Amino acid sequence: MQFSSKKLSQTVIKLCLDKGIDHIVISPGSRNAALTIGFTGNASFTNFSIVDERCAAFFALGIAQQLKRPVALVCTSGSALLNYYPAIAEAYYSDVPLVVLSADRPAHLLEIGDGQTIKQENVYANHILYSGACKEGDDFQQYNESQIHTALSIAITQSGPVHLNLPFSEPLYEIVASPSVSPTQYPIVIEKPSEIQGFISEIATHWNTSSKKMILTGVLSPNSLDTSIISQLAEDTSLVVLTETTSNLHHPNFFPAIDQLIAPLDHKDFEALQPEVLITFGGMVVSKKVKKFLRDYPPKVHYHIDAKKAFDTYFCLTGHVVCSPNYFFKDFVPLCKKANSNYQQYWLNIKHSRLQKHALYIKEIPYSDFLVFSYLFKHLPDALQLQLSNSTTIRYAQLFEMNTSHPVYCNRGTSGIDGSTSTAIGAAYVHKLPTIFITGDLSFFYDNNALWNHYIPSNFKIIVINNSGGGIFRILPDAKQVTSFDTFFETKHQLTAKQLSEMHAIGYQSATNMSSLKAQFTSFIENSDSPQILEIFTPSIINDDVLLSYFDFIK
Repeated sequence: MQFSSKKLSQTVIKLCLDKGIDHIVISPGSRNAALTIGFTGNASFTNFSIVDERCAAFFALGIAQQLKRPVALVCTSGSALLNYYPAIAEAYYSDVPLVVLSADRPAHLLEIGDGQTIKQENVYANHILYSGACKEGDDFQQYNESQIHTALSIAITQSGPVHLNLPFSEPLYEIVASPSVSPTQYPIVIEKPSEIQGFISEIATHWNTSSKKMILTGVLSPNSLDTSIISQLAEDTSLVVLTETTSNLHHPNFFPAIDQLIAPLDHKDFEALQPEVLITFGGMVVSKKVKKFLRDYPPKVHYHIDAKKAFDTYFCLTGHVVCSPNYFFKDFVPLCKKANSNYQQYWLNIKHSRLQKHALYIKEIPYSDFLVFSYLFKHLPDALQLQLSNSTTIRYAQLFEMNTSHPVYCNRGTSGIDGSTSTAIGAAYVHKLPTIFITGDLSFFYDNNALWNHYIPSNFKIIVINNSGGGIFRILPDAKQVTSFDTFFETKHQLTAKQLSEMHAIGYQSATNMSSLKAQFTSFIENSDSPQILEIFTPSIINDDVLLSYFDFIK
């Protein structure tokens, strides 16, 4: 065991140990040497070295996504910590705990023209739960302990990103065998949910006098609701439960393909579907169509269930119940009375009709993104973790039945294409199941430094749908009419993942039609000694027509 001679570094190390923060992602640098020495000198920490700070932050986010506890990021001074920002914003909106430990020059060397310095304090001001600025010197030991304790405790109790800026003067590489500080071990107080019984009774009153109730769920971790609660909700004939791929909630009476259900509806249908009571929980919702529907046809009351925040996404929020969904429904479901209503059955019949037409449509369409995604989601093996990139991939995923044995994840906090591969690799590293990551070409190439990583598990597999550009822009109204659409929106290219796979010693296969996809897929999903990439090339021109025609066909 070894420590840096810097007391501030020793304090950080010991308090991280005290709080159980033991996964540390380090990007190389000199100013952060004291932290690197402390973390790597203690066997209690699992340390990772990731050169690219943007990839490092998303890699840490993937680890924290799975561990459900904070992961620390360590970087040098200057622009390094700015590269963390996309992942910090994602963590902020997705409630993922990250701890940024940025090394800095001492105060007297800031803003005087010294190298590798920027204004680091509070740099994530709009997307951070806490920003702490420590100080160097024996006189500030108690102050620094308080700053560090506060930051780490907030990351744990509020599940989100925090930032500690840590100044270190030279010399930076001095090592000692034992620490010279003994930080106070502050207890972490986790607040219990506020008194919500009155709130629950109020909602139950609305619920029991309504014949048309709706629950809409966004991003949820697997097993967020007890199976008994799911079953009881599904049996309510006056309730329609809309879920998404990222909701990780499954029941035959639920409606997992929201756009498939509502896209073909007209005004009369929307009036029939309009709920009297709406309960929402979970993170961000993918479907733009359901957002527009609930804004145009709002419920009489809308309650959001979340231990942390409630966005007024549909401009009709009545109240925020501050607790976890499972905590809420355990007390709420026993108060619910059965209603005499055909609301659920009416829409289940429509769902059944949609699925029949969906199957017919698959049989008649040409080779395209739609047909490829249909094949993939039908043939992925059981018992794996499914990571999805944003943009086209997550939107296609909403249209197909998901294997209930697959926990599904996607960075929906900011919905950006950056960092999806890095996140998936971080998640795969700590997940017990094999991981398959499905991504579009632009998202994959944007984050190609994610493969510059020595911690990619051998059972990690990437499927790249390469349609030579940002195909999602082709489905936007009038977008193709814009001058230079191909260059500045679709951004057409001829890139392939083959060279990247060779550079990083990752297995590679490709497919250009359904026959080659079926031929390659079987061997691709088999166990292997190294990570694998399957690149599926699809035509860029017809994908938008196939997708848009789908909603007319199933009407």
